[in-house]
Amino acid sequence: MFKHIFGLAPILESDGSYSPSKMALKIAVSAKTDFENISYQKYEGKKSKILVIFTETKNLEMKNGKYFSTGNHPVEALLPMLHLKNAGFEFEIATPTGKPVVFEMWAFPEKDEYVKAIYNENKPSFEKPIKLSDFITSSFDQSDSYAAVFVPGGHGAMIGIPEDKNVGKILRWAHESDLFTISLCHGPGAFLSTTLGNQEFLYKGYNMAVFPDSVDNKTPMFGYLPGKMPYGLSEKLKSLSVNLMNTKMDKTVCVDRRLITGSSPLASNELGKVASNTLLKELN
Repeated sequence: MFKHIFGLAPILESDGSYSPSKMALKIAVSAKTDFENISYQKYEGKKSKILVIFTETKNLEMKNGKYFSTGNHPVEALLPMLHLKNAGFEFEIATPTGKPVVFEMWAFPEKDEYVKAIYNENKPSFEKPIKLSDFITSSFDQSDSYAAVFVPGGHGAMIGIPEDKNVGKILRWAHESDLFTISLCHGPGAFLSTTLGNQEFLYKGYNMAVFPDSVDNKTPMFGYLPGKMPYGLSEKLKSLSVNLMNTKMDKTVCVDRRLITGSSPLASNELGKVASNTLLKELN
């Protein structure tokens, strides 16, 4: 009752899942982003495509059995895409089985015209993405057309994707083809897929920026999450010999070899800039 009175209780949705409380939305969601509309010297080579792997699943089960209404965070997906588009790159949108992309629409910055524009531009692909198995069949022999694989964050990136063997195949293909891999926040959960089948973790010894477990552990107090996370992502990556470059939810962005990572939604704009400038420098 106390939490309901002060807006700290997660909001029950019609499917039985919970979205963030009124207080959490005030703290964590802004109507506009910090996107910088930069004019890059556009890439004009043949490696112009970026595969973006989204989640198609909405609800993440917490340790207490409650479900968090999630998906991909729109800012974490769309701000990097805005920068990469401005830098001359184009996108192929994919989900594990070809079901529509799921976004955390409660986190959508409703007064940000740039974000609205790229969302609407790609909406047909968000609604009818390619499935990962089809991408593997049709595109693995066309690596010369691709610059990068991008896995946006949002807690939804931890539903099914870390356990998807096709995600692991694509990340290994990108690595072996000298493509860049870009991710942020909870998106690096996808990297766990490279350990499937008792394979060695692909990013052992890498430096990464990842959303800190310490913040996830605190958010149930003000109703952002309806319970504790099923596991700590940053600790799991650390156990696989990842060097974590941040301890806070901040704007940290890290480049290690051909891996570019960001720590949180606050890093979305900076990740987009760093990724765009890095790809332009390396590919031009």
